[in-house]
Amino acid sequence: MRIRATVAAVSGALALSALAVPAAQADGSSSYRADAAKAFAQATSHASAKSTFSAAAVPADLDVSFSNLKIAKTVRVGTTQHVSTTVTYKLTHGADVDITSADFANGPFIYKGSLDSPENVLFGDKEATCTATSATTANCKGLIDVYPDYDELLNSDAGTWSAGGLALDYATEGETVQGGLGKTLVQRVSRLTVNAAPEPVKKGKTITVTGKLSRANWETHKYAGYTNQPVKLQFRKKNASTYTTVKTIKTNSTGNLKTTVKASVDGFFRYSFAGTSTTPAVNATGDFVDVK
Repeated sequence: MRIRATVAAVSGALALSALAVPAAQADGSSSYRADAAKAFAQATSHASAKSTFSAAAVPADLDVSFSNLKIAKTVRVGTTQHVSTTVTYKLTHGADVDITSADFANGPFIYKGSLDSPENVLFGDKEATCTATSATTANCKGLIDVYPDYDELLNSDAGTWSAGGLALDYATEGETVQGGLGKTLVQRVSRLTVNAAPEPVKKGKTITVTGKLSRANWETHKYAGYTNQPVKLQFRKKNASTYTTVKTIKTNSTGNLKTTVKASVDGFFRYSFAGTSTTPAVNATGDFVDVK
């Protein structure tokens, strides 16, 4: 019988991601997430107690290691919608480790900060699936699941996260945690609007172009203005295929944009934001202006 961990065993930074009860787990059909969080806490606390241990490879009592991990460059998270990202990796294990056993589970995780003292950690709802490639190796695929509406993230969590792999044995309560296998950017989803007026307008007259740059606030679960950010005003002539930059302006204290240009020919105006490490690039949908 599997020995199931309880969420109450999870403490510190892990409480944020493990204490939440995502909709996918609300029916109690899967407790892998809590099991993984407990195994992570146990393995990393063992490493913290011994200064000679490397944070990138925490020794444990399961003969399992991870390599060739691949994860998306960015994980873009909004205010409420569940987000999943796929992680693949190679698992290598000792001859005494039966990865097909019902007592064995493994999966990817991502963490902010250091492995032995993370600011936050995110796991998948379910264990990874693996296909053996030899008697001691397998190719595995798992998910990282993020539920912003369950307060798994603070706004300060946006930015660079590291990736790792975790294995646990329910029968022996052994675990292996290995970090430093890759990196990804966990970003606050951005939105950008534009409105060019008046329309129609006479040639040579002034066009006022307004808009707003906002991004997900993971703490209020709403979108809020992204302040003091450079944004390009771009124009595309009617029937043309590309935009050219007219000027660059900055958002104000509420994320709003406002500038003026002279009307010349029919075409589309849009704002374009290049993005930052915490917020992805975004283009507003072009607004057509009919010049008479």
